[in-house]
Amino acid sequence: MHRLALCSVSLLCLALAACGGSDGGVRPAGDASLSAPVECAPFARALTGVSLSGAAAGWWRQADGRYARGAVPEVGSLLVLRRSPRLPSGHVAVVSRVLSRREIMVTQANWVHRMIGQDQPVIDVSPNGDWSAIRVWWPPSGQMGTEVYRTFGFIRPDRPAGHDQLIAATPAAVRMAEAGP
Repeated sequence: MHRLALCSVSLLCLALAACGGSDGGVRPAGDASLSAPVECAPFARALTGVSLSGAAAGWWRQADGRYARGAVPEVGSLLVLRRSPRLPSGHVAVVSRVLSRREIMVTQANWVHRMIGQDQPVIDVSPNGDWSAIRVWWPPSGQMGTEVYRTFGFIRPDRPAGHDQLIAATPAAVRMAEAGP
């Protein structure tokens, strides 16, 4: 039993090392992911420190007057997706990199069931370039998803973290989200 536990710890350490490692550039999405049974909202709350609760789609309204909201992504901000047939509670992801005016990377929970994805691409496909419609990387296929999702925009936490801080804080945010409120 002790040997099995040691092996499990070793594999976890290797997985975490791979998540935090850098090859000098942005890795393809899906390279950095952890298995965890957490939902997007508790994970995003733990990672960013925002005081919002409930379904992800409700965060936009809750943030009104409490946090800055807008249509421009910033590292550490929260991208809030609207409810849809695929996302009955909406979805929330944390911006981990801004690559261009219409390309970002996010760290998010449960986009793929029971997985935490780090630095996964999201592209703005809205006609006006206002981030109201996006496509999101789908790790199982290794490419951008084909479905277009509508968004509310971005919520800026009081103290947004930088990329390296977000990646380093991800394992602790998973533990906090698993522990509950």
